[in-house]
Amino acid sequence: MASLSVGMACLGLVLCMVVVPSLATVYNVGDASGWATGVDYSSWASDKTFEVGDSLVFNYPTSHTVEEVSSSDYSACTVGKAISTDSTGATTINLKTAGTHYFICGVAGHCENGMKLAVKVESSSSSSSTGKPSTTSPSTTTTTKIPDSSSSWSLSPVLAFVTTWVALCVMMVVS
Repeated sequence: MASLSVGMACLGLVLCMVVVPSLATVYNVGDASGWATGVDYSSWASDKTFEVGDSLVFNYPTSHTVEEVSSSDYSACTVGKAISTDSTGATTINLKTAGTHYFICGVAGHCENGMKLAVKVESSSSSSSTGKPSTTSPSTTTTTKIPDSSSSWSLSPVLAFVTTWVALCVMMVVS
C-alpha cells in the first residue's frame, strides 16, 4: 500500500515537471510571412491569447529591425526612442510582464506601411500579478532560430510522453 502511494507521488511530481513548463507558447510573428512589410499584424494577433511566459519570434531579413516602443511611439511610428531593439534577423521576445507591448520596424517608412504589432499580454494563471499591467517595461530580447510555425510548445510532446512512460515504469517496479 505504501509503495503505491510513493509511486503515485512520483507520477504526480513528474507530470507537474512536464506539464507546467510546457504551458508557455512560442508565437512566430506573421507565421510563414515573418516580420515583413505587407502583413496585417493586427489580424495575425487578433485570434491569439498572449500570456506572461510566452515568447514572440520575429524572423526577418537584416534589412528590418524589431523595436519595442511606447504606446505613443507605436501610434506615431516614432523611431529612435526604442525601449529595446534588435536587427539580427531572428529575434525572440520573452513576454515577462502583463500589459500591452508594442513593436515596430525602425526602418524609415516601414512602420507607416504596417510593420507594427501590439500584443496584449495577460497574467498567466501560474504567475503572481499586482493587477497593474505594464506598458513601458521592456521585455527580454534574445536572438534565436526557431522553425516556422505559428506556435509551438516549449517542451517536446515526445519528451513528455517518454518522461511519463519512465515514471509509470518506476511506479510498477516500486509496487
